[in-house]
Amino acid sequence: MLRAALIGFSSSGKTTLFQLMTSLRESGRGASGKGETIVGIPKVPDTRLDRLPAMFNPRKRVAATVEFSDMAAPGQTAGAQALVDVVAYKNADALVHVLRAFQDPAVPHPAGSIDPARDAQAMEDELILADLGVAERRLERLEKDLKKARTAELERERDVLTVCRAALEEGRPLRALDLKGEDLKRLRGFQFLSAKPLLIVINLDESQLGAGGEHAAASGFVGPFLSRAGTAAAAVCAKIELEIAQLEAADAAAFLADLGLKESGLDRVIRASYDLLGYISFFTVGEDECRAWSIPRGTSAHLAAGEIHSDIARGFIRAEVVGYDPLVTRGSMAACRDHGEVRLEGKEYIVQDGDIINFRFAT
Repeated sequence: MLRAALIGFSSSGKTTLFQLMTSLRESGRGASGKGETIVGIPKVPDTRLDRLPAMFNPRKRVAATVEFSDMAAPGQTAGAQALVDVVAYKNADALVHVLRAFQDPAVPHPAGSIDPARDAQAMEDELILADLGVAERRLERLEKDLKKARTAELERERDVLTVCRAALEEGRPLRALDLKGEDLKRLRGFQFLSAKPLLIVINLDESQLGAGGEHAAASGFVGPFLSRAGTAAAAVCAKIELEIAQLEAADAAAFLADLGLKESGLDRVIRASYDLLGYISFFTVGEDECRAWSIPRGTSAHLAAGEIHSDIARGFIRAEVVGYDPLVTRGSMAACRDHGEVRLEGKEYIVQDGDIINFRFAT
């Protein structure tokens, strides 16, 4: 499951956005490590999953999910260590930084003015400072270990961390480094915050919505950030969309249309998160259930089988695969077989977005 942690300075609307995405409007905060977090697991909207149950009439329809964590917002003077100590930050696949662009005299900004670009850089600086502390402490320990026993692995770890420290001292996030293979693996245990993909969510005024304005606003506010590696942006008006989320489906659709929006803020943020992390969905179908599964792009059929159950991966024989478009065009698996559109694939087959898969396995 994709895990994303929301971050943002106070009065940014971060908690409102969390409520919008998770429908947890009355939840209390629960302890998670040294920081207080709450977790919401919203369903991933997918029109393909809306159509498949009509073909198979399953007892259950199960959407893919994303885990979003919300935590107390760091203030303008929050120390970097406060970020490091929050478990949800460290374990997240991506960070979602909510930036305030809306005006509201009743809710003053902690810095005294609205400046999304300033806030984006301030948070980036916090992440970089937090990682710099982690890197320096580990390098100090490595130097002591190398004096006791010099090994090639310790030397390589020191070299990689030295590169990281240099980048951080220059004010560059680690997601900007082009680390690959074994060097990337060496850093995973540190869970560096600035190495994580970053989705910037601009929280707009209602007047900035519609007619593509939300997209233009995202680029206008944080254009320089969007040129950086592992960074993307989306824009919502969390306050108004939280109101829409409380309406009946038909009324909500009409309200969105009046605002010139084709989809909700939830859809836009989740889609942007998926694109940023390179996630795709495949489906399993049948009389019991139709279910969507989320996996990173480039996942093999063998690993995808393990997402369903370890026993399926262990006893993997073949994957019976058909694309979504051929299936809905033909109307049934039988018709797809008649037209040669159902394939048998092996363990190394790379699952494609929208694949409908039946895994054959030995028990």
